[in-house]
Amino acid sequence: MNVGDELFKRAFTVDRTRLVRYAGASGDVNPIHYNDAAAAAAGLPGVIAHGMATMGLAATALTDWAGDPGAVLDYGVRFTRPVLVPGDGAAEVLVSGRVGALEGDTVRVDLTVRCDGVTVLARAQALVRRAP
Repeated sequence: MNVGDELFKRAFTVDRTRLVRYAGASGDVNPIHYNDAAAAAAGLPGVIAHGMATMGLAATALTDWAGDPGAVLDYGVRFTRPVLVPGDGAAEVLVSGRVGALEGDTVRVDLTVRCDGVTVLARAQALVRRAP
């Protein structure tokens, strides 16, 4: 493993059904996440995915690669752009991870999280304990 090596790539489909399920599970039932009129009234270009759901998708890709969720020692992102989810289709969120730094038994994983060619999570990084 070397700095700059690509570790994984993963695509996630986000549709309105996923948003409604996430709203129920998280308790975040803000209608901007499932209702076009509410999103428009809030000044949004359309229904948007929950930021924490997007962060969770990236974490899923990361923990699947790590093989053990407990190996993730730290994880943070900056929300930069919303994921727009059309009513009659789905958005595709692309997540990739690269080695950002190696120190002792840990690797800093730099994540790229994009939708429609736009970065939706910036400064997305995780510190992961490497397997012995």
